[in-house]
Amino acid sequence: MATVLCVLYDDPTDGYPKEYARDGVPALGRYPDGQTLPTPSATDFAPGTLLGSVSGELGLRSYLEGQGHRLLVTSDKDGEDSEFDRLLPEADVVISQPFWPAYLTAERIAKAPNLKLALTAGIGSDHVDLDAAIARGITVAEVTFCNSISVAEHVVMMILSQVRNYLPSHDVVRRGGWNIADCVARSYDLEGMDVGTVAAGRIGLAVLRRLAPFDVHLHYTDQHRLPAELEQELNLTFHESAQDMVPHCDVVTVNAPLHPQTRNLFDENLLATMRRGAYLINTARALIVDQQAVVDALASGQLAGYAGDVWYPQPAPADHPWRTMPHQGMTPHISGSSLSAQTRYADGTREILESFFGGTPIRDEYLIVDGGALAGTGAHSYTAG
Repeated sequence: MATVLCVLYDDPTDGYPKEYARDGVPALGRYPDGQTLPTPSATDFAPGTLLGSVSGELGLRSYLEGQGHRLLVTSDKDGEDSEFDRLLPEADVVISQPFWPAYLTAERIAKAPNLKLALTAGIGSDHVDLDAAIARGITVAEVTFCNSISVAEHVVMMILSQVRNYLPSHDVVRRGGWNIADCVARSYDLEGMDVGTVAAGRIGLAVLRRLAPFDVHLHYTDQHRLPAELEQELNLTFHESAQDMVPHCDVVTVNAPLHPQTRNLFDENLLATMRRGAYLINTARALIVDQQAVVDALASGQLAGYAGDVWYPQPAPADHPWRTMPHQGMTPHISGSSLSAQTRYADGTREILESFFGGTPIRDEYLIVDGGALAGTGAHSYTAG
């Protein structure tokens, strides 16, 4: 029998839903690059239901208990006396989501003698100390591509909302006002602007594809250059580094994983090289940008707007300066946790668990760390040390 410790976000404030706005979600055939969707042997939930909160349990309880395993679910994950810390020594498997990360630090891993698998229900395993996992021989896996398009859609929404000054204009209506000049004094067309992405993997490339019809000039930087035919199809301009790219852009979107080379990338110096009045969108990881440098750049007008849904730590404290800084469009970390995405990452979580408990290989694209080294997607996206 294995103990599976699942760390999920709280239920809605008015209770777990009894009904939903829509009856289900569209069924997809394959991901855009041809990768197959998760293929668990079965599911025990209705697609389009809330699975990422504590009562949703990622739809795992019937499956795990039917196999003789024990499932423990909590949302209490922070602080030395958290339920997560109290239960961690018993856990063979830890599951959490990037939206409500169970930070598996080296210290916590040292207190988890039974831990064999750290599973991210979603994309992005930087809340796990990968070096410590490598040293301990712990497998780290995530449900690659499950919510990449969800995040890409969120990025496009945030770009448009910032450039068109949507959120303040909506607030005028909510407050009973009608001063058009207040709304349009910071509103521009996206058409004709230079838009660049830091990283052009699954999310970054999906953003580029969705922005191409807006008749913008598209730029990208990535450690893996895209094929020439794809650059030609989307009329992309490649730059060797973010430092090379950002001075040429009106909008920059960050779609890179967090690793030593991207940590604190957008500091005061890099922000100063951006065009005055540029917009920065960050749905990747908060630690890729310098928190205070963003606040200062908005105050000075160097940035016209900042939007994103990633914070550090998560959840962000009530007095986090990004909550109250001007010209921001922040959301809690929701871009990859739509009900559509939850169906896919819950399916993928079960598929990984079935492989793990069945002694069969976990899909290579799901692997971040395996056999004491970076593996699969992890070897492509992360660096150790």
